[in-house]
Amino acid sequence: MSLAAESWAFLRHIRACHSAVLPGERTPFRIGAAQVGWVKPHFAEALAAWPRIVQRDGAVVLEDGAALADIARALAAAGHYRWRNEAFDVRASPDGPVLARLDRGAIPSFGVVAVGVHVNGLVQRPDGLHLWIARRAADKLLDPGKLDHITAGGVPAGLTPEQTLIKEAEEEAAIPPDLSHHARRVAAIGYAMERAEGLRRDLLHCYDLDLPPDFVPRPADGEVAAFELWPIDRVLQTVRDTDDFKFNVNLVLIDLFLRLRMFPADDTRRLHAALAAE
Repeated sequence: MSLAAESWAFLRHIRACHSAVLPGERTPFRIGAAQVGWVKPHFAEALAAWPRIVQRDGAVVLEDGAALADIARALAAAGHYRWRNEAFDVRASPDGPVLARLDRGAIPSFGVVAVGVHVNGLVQRPDGLHLWIARRAADKLLDPGKLDHITAGGVPAGLTPEQTLIKEAEEEAAIPPDLSHHARRVAAIGYAMERAEGLRRDLLHCYDLDLPPDFVPRPADGEVAAFELWPIDRVLQTVRDTDDFKFNVNLVLIDLFLRLRMFPADDTRRLHAALAAE
């Protein structure tokens, strides 16, 4: 199938995830001298009520990162966002030291980077490559009912992406650690996106996991309604023609299609360049 004239159908997913213009109207948010996020003017005003936060050199500055968790909880109680009771590590760079911890619900308002893992659950069958597809539960806070990976999730405070993968795989899809530890890290994808909940600056660690043909994932914690095993061509056509997948899942799948060489050369170059943009 020639997709040269249809690359826009895949590019639209990538461009949708790169919709934020920074700084735009936002002000840098710093912990000490390290910039960790971006905040809108109304949120900067809310932060200014805290004596530990000052405006300096064109930035909103919190000197003591240890105070961030309490400030964030108070702002949630005041209605600025929904408290998720999931702490994430805050860093100025992916490999930098942990400067603070912040509840997941507060991350888009502060504009800090959230780290996640996404796993392509691959099955090689006599009729070709297949991919396990999850449908998100109807009561999920974000993107209910959308299609998703076999397992995916945010990296909580204190865990590595690999530890998170093994934890989420068992909790979401009943994949035992003796299978999930074979996952291969294949990519890291970053983007900055405007969403209803605020600024999403995500860094996704992407993995391929080869699963035996007789393994069937099982919804284990209620976050997934059901799993289906799809031929890879059906996955590609669904990404191309619909918005059925959760927004960032499309990026990870496009990376998979690129690595499988499912696009013509011109589309491959264009999509590689778009996916690498940050």
